[in-house]
Amino acid sequence: MSGIWAVLGFLFFCCLPSPTSAQTVSQFTNTTSGAIVDSPTCASTVTRSFTVGTLTVSDVNIGILLSHSYRSDLQLTLTAPSGTSVQLMNGIGGAADNLNVLFDDEAAAVIASHVSDDTTGAAPPYARTFRPAAVLSAFDGQNAQGTWTLEICDTVNSDVGTFARADLYITSVPATYSDLALRFFFTNLNPSSSSNFTYTLTLTNNVSPSANASGISVRAPLPAGVTFVSATGTGTYNSTTGFWTVGSVGTLGSATIDITVTVNAAAGTAIEASAEIIASSNPDSDSIPNNGSTLEDDDAFMYFVVGTGRTAGTPPTLICAAGSTLFDWDTVSWTSGSTNNNYAVANLGTINFNMSLSAGAVYSGFDGYNGQSPSRQNFITSGTAPVQSSLILFMDNANRDAFVTTTVSLPTAVPGAQFQLSDVDTQVGTVAANGLNFADRVTVTGLFNGVTINPTLTNGVSNYVIGNAAYADADSPDSSTNGNVIVTFSSPVDTIVIVYGNHSISRIDPFQQAMTIHDFTFCRPQAVVTTAKTSKIISDGLSASNPKALPAAVVSFCILVTNAGPGTATPVTITDTIPATLTYVANTLASGPSCTVSKMAEDDDAVGADESDPYGASVSGNTISASATTMGPNSTFAITFNATVK
Repeated sequence: MSGIWAVLGFLFFCCLPSPTSAQTVSQFTNTTSGAIVDSPTCASTVTRSFTVGTLTVSDVNIGILLSHSYRSDLQLTLTAPSGTSVQLMNGIGGAADNLNVLFDDEAAAVIASHVSDDTTGAAPPYARTFRPAAVLSAFDGQNAQGTWTLEICDTVNSDVGTFARADLYITSVPATYSDLALRFFFTNLNPSSSSNFTYTLTLTNNVSPSANASGISVRAPLPAGVTFVSATGTGTYNSTTGFWTVGSVGTLGSATIDITVTVNAAAGTAIEASAEIIASSNPDSDSIPNNGSTLEDDDAFMYFVVGTGRTAGTPPTLICAAGSTLFDWDTVSWTSGSTNNNYAVANLGTINFNMSLSAGAVYSGFDGYNGQSPSRQNFITSGTAPVQSSLILFMDNANRDAFVTTTVSLPTAVPGAQFQLSDVDTQVGTVAANGLNFADRVTVTGLFNGVTINPTLTNGVSNYVIGNAAYADADSPDSSTNGNVIVTFSSPVDTIVIVYGNHSISRIDPFQQAMTIHDFTFCRPQAVVTTAKTSKIISDGLSASNPKALPAAVVSFCILVTNAGPGTATPVTITDTIPATLTYVANTLASGPSCTVSKMAEDDDAVGADESDPYGASVSGNTISASATTMGPNSTFAITFNATVK
């Protein structure tokens, strides 16, 4: 048994809040300039505060402007008067400088992907927008009154900076508001062609205290592939226009309509339907009626497949040019109930498994599954022969929106990976009055240098796949392969995130459910290090606009070293011989992450602190040497120097 409501993908409904036109955005600014000094233990930090009055938080963003070489030295945290803290960034950005960023949960990219220099000009508006390392939605619903604190810590010696400005934006809900939400619900997961099929739309007014809402209308057109039969429930439904006229819904109240259709589409056809609240008398706390968004809880989405004899898919073959390494649960231990463990993997290094729970997610325990979950067990075998162990997530979630996130962090990127999730299925309502107890959903994503990588998911008989998510629509016995899902990464990945819960066809409070994570096959990483040398005549004593290679002309050189592979190269050393027709210009060596950002001065010898900050360079006669202690995947470093023409 098993299930998942995913954080990143939304199938049947979604509930990411965003500011509405009826909400108010308040800006709080701190422009107290100050030095950002080194403090590796964070004993000394830069703190900036914002005094906020009585507001109920619906959304929080914060913009920060500062100068600092090697932005990755910094750790930034925002803390609310309630004591809730959110880490905005920590140790990311590589050798890039400065910060001119608005942190916003709704941004397209994560801050970990920001590896270029920022300007230090005026703000706002801020030069770039990124999602923070942790979600700012942790503040949603809180009373904002009191002192908010931004804390900046420089965790690495050598580089310092200056704080310039921060702007805290708090979106608050009005005194009178509603919180309307839509959901689809249905129990026949694979209706056959020519049969009648009934699905339910439920509208709720969720938050208390909130205002009664009237004049509510919903746009819910019939999906393609069906014909209308009847509609019963609250209000009226016009099958021609697809409008459901709901009327009024009180605080913590609900309205429901059952729509029956005849399925006309052929077996195997995917049927999709969507709905959105288009009118209400009151502003909504976290959505805007009739805005066409798919990222608000006043939208709902339904999907099913017309019944057919489904077969398990065939996963792609994992191709590993340098061979592969197996992480085998039969060879390691896991203390039942623990949620964070490290394992040494041959040819790779130490990998980490870490589990975290959303609100309402609860681990369960069972002796047959080796006690308190998470645990290593071999009761759910999922067709392995001989029987093999796997890690089980046995859950008893309080609601179908709850989920558990498993993050697998690799010590370095691998060119590819493949593993099996098992028991991704449903359970018919032996506990619920009718319908399903749970309906598993599992979403898998990867990261490579902060960029999202989606794997290929291959379905079993009891589930189907859309994008990087698998949805269960049938039961699978514990010993069956029917609930298996094979996950294949065919491109480099350094982090794997598995989110497990339910989709919306489960009961509101699912009964106990489980999914297992089986063995991992990792392609062995390889570094691919290359060099490129460029030159430019910068002066000849005669022409400023078009200098020539005349005697005494000065030529600027750059040697760029690139690791284009997913593996880490340790260490990297290069040498270059200056042609006999040139003479090295003393004390012109410099290093940096690229030819255009080469600013760390290097003396000419091969000793001293400059040899590891983080690159080293020296000259001996006509030979230039350069080194980096380590080069991670997709990284570069450069050495620049000048020479004169003899």
